[in-house]
Amino acid sequence: MDPDKWFAQYDAKLRDAAQKAEKAEKALKTVGGSATSRDGEVTVRVTASGALTDLVLRPGVRDVEPEHLAQVIMETTRQAQRDVGAQVVDVMTKFVGEGAALEAVKEHLPEGYAGDGRDDAFNIEKRRDKRSDDEYFENPPEVIK
Repeated sequence: MDPDKWFAQYDAKLRDAAQKAEKAEKALKTVGGSATSRDGEVTVRVTASGALTDLVLRPGVRDVEPEHLAQVIMETTRQAQRDVGAQVVDVMTKFVGEGAALEAVKEHLPEGYAGDGRDDAFNIEKRRDKRSDDEYFENPPEVIK
């Protein structure tokens, strides 16, 4: 093959890849996830990277135990991260298709989203502390790790 022709083809591929990367970047800037707790008292919003950008606590949370409220906030955040993870996979599938590149994206999605729809939803009842008050206050849970 003629070296000039090969370089021209290679240059065209690089320009195409750069255009796709730019389009993907623009698309990802518009992606965001949100979720509201089952009781409607907590709403969170996250960026494409899963970072929390907004937290809304409604008046009903005043009557909720702090440990339970922390769990609700964390689960609602995970739901929003799963939401944004699905959007990121959607956007990236359009630009890179199925394959190793998409798998690399899925590996770096926020916690709680496997990228394949098989993620296990958080079960708050399963994690609720069922100890008596005496046991609880003798050995309180660590809410912030």
